[in-house]
Formats: sequence, C-alpha cells, structure tokens
Amino acid sequence: MIIYIMLNEAQTTLAHVAEVRLGHPFRGAIPEVPDGSVHVVQISDLSRTGLKHRTDLLTTELPGRKQPDWLLDQDVLFIARGAHTYASLITDPPPCTVCTPHIYIIRVTQPDRLLPAFLAWQLNQPPAQRYLRQSAEGSRQLSIRRGVLEQTPIRILPLAQQHAAVELDRLANAERGHLETLIKNRETELALLAERLLA
Repeated sequence: MIIYIMLNEAQTTLAHVAEVRLGHPFRGAIPEVPDGSVHVVQISDLSRTGLKHRTDLLTTELPGRKQPDWLLDQDVLFIARGAHTYASLITDPPPCTVCTPHIYIIRVTQPDRLLPAFLAWQLNQPPAQRYLRQSAEGSRQLSIRRGVLEQTPIRILPLAQQHAAVELDRLANAERGHLETLIKNRETELALLAERLLA
C-alpha cells in the first residue's frame, strides 16, 4: 500500500486543530485506594499503541466536589518528559479515568477533518519529533512546554490518506508484535536446550 502525499495539503499547528491541557493536578504522590472509583493513567501505563493493561491502572479517590475532566474515547495522550516523548491514542478508557500532570491530553476539535489516530501517528513521526526535541528544555531530562507542543506543525491530509496511514501503522505494529513473540519463543527454546546440554 502506497500513500501519495501532495505537498500543498493544508499545514497548520496543533493549537488550531486540538485542545491541549495537562492531566489532573495531583499534588505529590497519588494515594492508591484499592477498588477506588477513579482510575489514573501514569506514564508507565502507556505505549505508542495505547494503554498497556487497562485492568492494572492505579485506583484512587479524588477530594472535592468539582467534576474532573475525565478522559474520553479518542483522546490523545502525550508524554512530555523524559528521554522518549510520544503520543498515544486512547480508545474506550475505563469510566472515571484521569491522567497524571506529566501527561498532556490532546483532544481533536474537528474529528471530521483530522482523525485522532492520524494525529497521534503524525506526532510520533520524525518531522514532529525533530521539532519537539529541538524545542525541548532541560539537559538531563527533556521537558516540553504546553506552548511548544501547541505550535507543533501538523499537516492535514484527505481523510482517505489519513485512514491509509493509520491502517499501515496498525499492520506494522501487528507484525512487530508477532516478530517479538517469535523471538521470545526461540529464546525460551534455546534456554531449555542449554539447560539440557550444559547443566
């Protein structure tokens, strides 16, 4: 499958196509409450393909009566601190879920023009990553300010091309998963063989 991209397609910035805000303003360590009513997404819960394990999210309770801004289906979460900054599309999160303040929540304002999945994919590609790394602050631990993220250049392609890019990415991730499983199985076989022959 080949995607042909016209260079004259609309280019804009993230701020013009999405709302960007920080996660829930927790102060200090998040108290874990077994069977709490609120789920919390932390950096360790995310991968480039979404939530790693939905059932393993930390649960807690939030003080106060103000209704938090819960995560919604098709929100894009962006890790803005550390050596690896990337976007992750969230699909069908558990009810009453928030994320930590080290994660930006990106909510597409025109989903009929820009697919959230395509936006997440685009933020993870070299052009956007180069811009973000060049604009990041900090020497030991990179940090990306909200204003910097909002000014990330975004290209709007026809929806058919967006769908094609997302599907290619899905296939690539599936192939990567199969290969990793094969590698792990082969390593297990070799370890068992070594135990038999060399023990």
